[in-house]
Amino acid sequence: MSGPVAFPTKLDLVLKALSMSRGRLAADLGVDKSLVGRWASGTVTPSAHNLENLTRLIASRQPGFTMLHWDRELDELGRVFGVEPAPTPATVSYIPPPVAPVGLPLPGLDLARLVTERRAGTYEGFWRSTRPSIAMPGRLFHDHGMIRRGPDGILQFTMGGSGLLFDGWMLPVEGQLFAILFDTVGQTPVFLIFNGVALHKATQLDGLILAAALNAARTPSAYPVVLERIGDLTGDCEADDARCQELLASDPAAPDGSVPEDIRRHLIRDIGPEAVKSGAGELFLLSSWANSLSRGLSTGGHLQG
Repeated sequence: MSGPVAFPTKLDLVLKALSMSRGRLAADLGVDKSLVGRWASGTVTPSAHNLENLTRLIASRQPGFTMLHWDRELDELGRVFGVEPAPTPATVSYIPPPVAPVGLPLPGLDLARLVTERRAGTYEGFWRSTRPSIAMPGRLFHDHGMIRRGPDGILQFTMGGSGLLFDGWMLPVEGQLFAILFDTVGQTPVFLIFNGVALHKATQLDGLILAAALNAARTPSAYPVVLERIGDLTGDCEADDARCQELLASDPAAPDGSVPEDIRRHLIRDIGPEAVKSGAGELFLLSSWANSLSRGLSTGGHLQG
């Protein structure tokens, strides 16, 4: 198998030669599109099992293709598919201007990376959310997913359920966690803010979601959410990705009586002028430190809080 730098370029050539999208490749291999995206970006190389399946799939469209072809030079690989690489010009008449970095020019990104460098292990793991449904008042739902530091030094955040997958990033800043996710179908953004923890390992986080409701009007909505740690990462990216895929297939509906009463009260509560007058709630939907459900453990688990 070729090295981690060469493989993405070769995979890109093969997909273009076969007129195959990453999504089509993922569907034919039975893996998540995000995993193919990691192969294409070079952050993850296929396991021996996945590379064998990938090679077999390509061979079904290009007879004679074998595992050995991944070790060929790019021009040799191109000729297997009848693709000639573009000739390299002998001279360059000018130096192109530097390419601007892709993405939002976030001024606090360097600070978030510094904090992540120190605190990534506090939040990395497998998580389950509990949140109220906007479309089905009174019902609670779970999403499942993973938080893991990516090669860019930022925490990657993946959650989903009920056929929806959300991918994005989580930025720890001044004791809180700011996250932005995009659904992989419509690329609709979802914003979240969680109260962080001071101890070594977070076990539970609470916060707020701001999103467009899944109704006909896509109504802008804000509602509480609680995250509970349900497992730790193994350090094996392929194994952790596989575990994440299992979790994403979980039934999102919370069975009646399965959510503890203190969490249910935290998620479904009175707000507004009448709630303030009666002393039963607050004027605005808040996730204050005083009533936070965020919890953590110290190293060794001797302290909790």
